[in-house]
Amino acid sequence: MNSSSTTTSSNKTKNKLANGIVAARWFLILAFAIAIGVLGYFVSQFKIDASADTLLVKDNKLYIQTQVANQQFSPDEFILLAYEPTAHALFSQQTFDDISALSEKIRQLDRVKAVTSILTVPLINDTSALTGGTEVSSLTWQNQHYSPEVMENLVVDHPIFTDLLINRQGTATSIQIVFEENPELAQIESEMTRIQAQLLEGDLTPEQERRLSELKAKADPIKQGLIEQRKKEIEQLTQISKQVEDRANTYMGGSYVVGQHLIDIIKSDLTNFGLAISVVIALLLLFLYRSIKWVLFPLFSCAVSVLLTMGIFGFLDMRTTVISANFVALQLILTLAVMIHLIGAYREISRNNPAFSQRERVIATLNDKLAPSFFAMLTTSVGFGSLIFSGLQPVVDFGWMMLVSMLVTISVSLLLFPALLTLLPASQESSEYRFIEKALDDVKRMNLAIPKSVALVCILIFLGTALGISRLDVENSFIDYFDDDTQVHKELAFIDQQFGGSTPLDIILNVDQVNDDQELVLTADAVNRLQLVQAAVKAFEATGSVTSVANFTDLAKQLNDNKPLTEYELTTIYHILDKQVVNQLVGAYFSPDSQQLRISIRIQDTTAGLDRETFMNDLQKDLQAVGVERDEYQLTNLFVLYQDILSRLFDSQVTTLGIVYAVLALVLLLIFRSLKIALIALVPNILTTLGILGVIGWLGIPLDIMTITIAAIAMGIAVDDTIHFLHAYLQGRKDATAESNEASSASNRAFGHTGLAIVFTTTIITIGFSIFGLSNFLPSVYFGLLTATAMIFALITDLTLLPALLNWLVARPNKPQQSSRESN
Repeated sequence: MNSSSTTTSSNKTKNKLANGIVAARWFLILAFAIAIGVLGYFVSQFKIDASADTLLVKDNKLYIQTQVANQQFSPDEFILLAYEPTAHALFSQQTFDDISALSEKIRQLDRVKAVTSILTVPLINDTSALTGGTEVSSLTWQNQHYSPEVMENLVVDHPIFTDLLINRQGTATSIQIVFEENPELAQIESEMTRIQAQLLEGDLTPEQERRLSELKAKADPIKQGLIEQRKKEIEQLTQISKQVEDRANTYMGGSYVVGQHLIDIIKSDLTNFGLAISVVIALLLLFLYRSIKWVLFPLFSCAVSVLLTMGIFGFLDMRTTVISANFVALQLILTLAVMIHLIGAYREISRNNPAFSQRERVIATLNDKLAPSFFAMLTTSVGFGSLIFSGLQPVVDFGWMMLVSMLVTISVSLLLFPALLTLLPASQESSEYRFIEKALDDVKRMNLAIPKSVALVCILIFLGTALGISRLDVENSFIDYFDDDTQVHKELAFIDQQFGGSTPLDIILNVDQVNDDQELVLTADAVNRLQLVQAAVKAFEATGSVTSVANFTDLAKQLNDNKPLTEYELTTIYHILDKQVVNQLVGAYFSPDSQQLRISIRIQDTTAGLDRETFMNDLQKDLQAVGVERDEYQLTNLFVLYQDILSRLFDSQVTTLGIVYAVLALVLLLIFRSLKIALIALVPNILTTLGILGVIGWLGIPLDIMTITIAAIAMGIAVDDTIHFLHAYLQGRKDATAESNEASSASNRAFGHTGLAIVFTTTIITIGFSIFGLSNFLPSVYFGLLTATAMIFALITDLTLLPALLNWLVARPNKPQQSSRESN
């Protein structure tokens, strides 16, 4: 098929589609109205999930090992309420009165199982208290009313309670609030863990997969109810703690306290930034087009797009997490970007053809922009789709969510918006701002005059910026996700610095009992091994609290005038205290069923210069140095899982970008049917992504599960403008006469309404994303500002490097016989 027949066939197809959309406008409007009604119902089922699981890689060995260990050793669900007096000494009657009053109020809450503090734990002076028939449970402040001086002597530097109920400085104490577990949920999760444990030995059977899905579905409504219950409990605890705010600072800690803060932040970002971006978009549209219709119609279409997407998410139970919390802003901007190109084409057609009816104007607009808009959104989908192959479950889920969003955006932008556009009267359109047109004209002339110089300078600048990639780092801290002024940061930092760290790390040691007495927890060999391991762990600067059965040997020696006790005496002390408080405070340390000992460690995330990968590697070397081989222990819990994610980030980034580059090259080749043009179109976008990664490196911003998505997303969005510009350029190249300069004709077309639309979309996207700089959640701040920066990079490359390469390598001074490939 020759060039002429191919072009004719393509034009006929576009014209047929354009006429079909306009002819079916009432049907389309009705169909979308029905969709809004149906999916609007499911918006109420749209859920936010801020649990720790949403930040972890599931179904890998480390995750499953942690789940199994937690099943065996972990304590009950709890909240830590720290108390730091500001006007009196910690060990004083005022403190005891405040802790007693707070504890009494807290006990009245529905789900509270136990309230533990320095006033309720047994405080033993010497071994005579254990051998003289004294009831250990009576040796508490509540029963003995020790003086402040005695309490200070008994509590400060306590081998077990330090970093749990009292800080090392003796300036703050805490109340641990333990909650009743839901027996049905506990049973479900226990069965789920047993099934997941099979993945350590091989794949699950279809029956196990089915059962696991059933259990997850059964557990979900219980978990959703718990989220609401926990929110209420946190509010109640906040109110209770206010009764001492005039004389003490209080801080709440605990995993689900952080989870609730995350939910609040996600809701706030969804609502506040969604509304803020809508207001900014409205003001910018009004400024750029000076017509209320170009504010109302686009905003209505954007609102429909977001509503339908949320309804689909609710129907499919696709939940918004910390990673995908910005999808509303993304959806608004992606939908608007397409409509700006349609509006730009419509306005130019209306000015050039004032006699056209509204129907003719819309059809002409669709003929001009239907193909490039569809292809642009297709390439954006490729950018988001690449996230599916990242290997990080939270990022994978975000990729799927954005693919669904793109389907909705395509439908609304290319079907509903044109249908609504036909309802407008065919009025006169205002001219564009002259200063913008002049600036574009100057850039156009520069690209025509010195294309090689422009291309080389751009390439060198962006490659220089990309050198920052060598400085990329994945080291990060969960505490650093939150702005310093936020309550959650203050709480996390206080607990981290004053109560022995915030990120748990467990060492599970395999032990073989060589004695016949299975009740004997503390054998001499076990004590020696634990002491050696704990000494190795404590040597690290970032190590906070370290607790195990060995801590009872320290307590025992302290009670026995620094003389060692026998194994049986040590075990007696362990059981006495364990039954009273230890399981509530930190969980079990010994599992007789699996013959395993647990060392509970908390890492201080605020430690300057903390490098988790180095910490893990050095810890394993030190354990081997003290005689513990790799197959004799497991490292589990949140620190290990978080480090596992960080260690995957670099590989994930390389994989994601590799896929997006390859697939975009293929899509561009299919669109333009020219290898040369596909490669030219790819160059600006590759440089944009490399440039933004370089900026991340130069600024010292660590890669995390949010910033890792920026490069792929930026390329997916930025390539939209590349396609629109390239489509207009090639159309202008075809329109060149035998006497005209091909590059000049093509550039005139590309820098016309398409160039204006690119400037408008970049302006709106950049300002819109910049609003995230006001967020209290730093990953959102980085995501917004870096994406805005990437869009500026894309604007620069699309208006300088791209036309320079085209003028240099594609266009020729006189119009030759065009090939069937490049003419399209």
